[in-house]
Amino acid sequence: MKIGVRVHDLGKSDAVTLARKAKALGFDCVQLVLNKAIEGETGLANTLSKEKANGFYEAFHREGLEIAMLGAYFNPVHSNKALVESNIAKFREHLQYENDFHAGYVGSETGSFNDDKWTYNPLNRTEEAFQEVKRIFRSLADTAEEYNANIALEGAYGHCMFEPKALKRLVDEIQSDRVFYIVDIYNYLSIGNYQTHTEIFDECLELFRGKIVIFHIKDFLVVDGALKQCCIGKGLMDFDYMLPKIMKECPNAYLIFEGSKPEDMEFSLKFIRNKLNGGK
Repeated sequence: MKIGVRVHDLGKSDAVTLARKAKALGFDCVQLVLNKAIEGETGLANTLSKEKANGFYEAFHREGLEIAMLGAYFNPVHSNKALVESNIAKFREHLQYENDFHAGYVGSETGSFNDDKWTYNPLNRTEEAFQEVKRIFRSLADTAEEYNANIALEGAYGHCMFEPKALKRLVDEIQSDRVFYIVDIYNYLSIGNYQTHTEIFDECLELFRGKIVIFHIKDFLVVDGALKQCCIGKGLMDFDYMLPKIMKECPNAYLIFEGSKPEDMEFSLKFIRNKLNGGK
């Protein structure tokens, strides 16, 4: 399986430098969020071109790295509607040039009524929230179909698609072959459910079967009564249970480190590769 890194976790720089860093650590691919990773990129709409997209592709391709996904994450239920429209335009532009990046997907989460905090709000779990998120991503699915591009959507406990069933309903009702799933088990966890994280994982495999394209790989500890992300391989995530199932059921999915510290990545990459090869 191909293992990648959210490349801005290596710092903000130019594409050539980031590609060399990712390759030196031993990764196979990257998740690229332009405005967070690349110096001078704002993330605003009307800033991409075929030539620019090809240039980024070449920078990573020369190091043998794929661009697994372009991150164009935005909050579709943000109270600033002008900002929402700007971010929709940015997402559309990423879809337009996705194939020039040779990227697999353009990804987003599903937002929160807490605006920039992206945390739990009771309004997130209402039908109003569901319908607004569906309206926006149904329109973006039309754009994906126009450009032969692909969208990958991700749920999270504090977001509008707060559980796997909600995300499944969203993708089902969008009704597009261009919309796929990102599975980030850590994102679905809370202090009240983390002990059943393998059950949540199994639920994702069952509900999203055949359309999971990316797994975000994270680990966590319980610190002072709250979940805290930690170095992959040094926490409570049951990789012995999950990784064999991923290999069996989703062998073509990308495994992407997200939120890892650079100083932890070498250890974590060796840890995951060892597990994939049957190590204990």
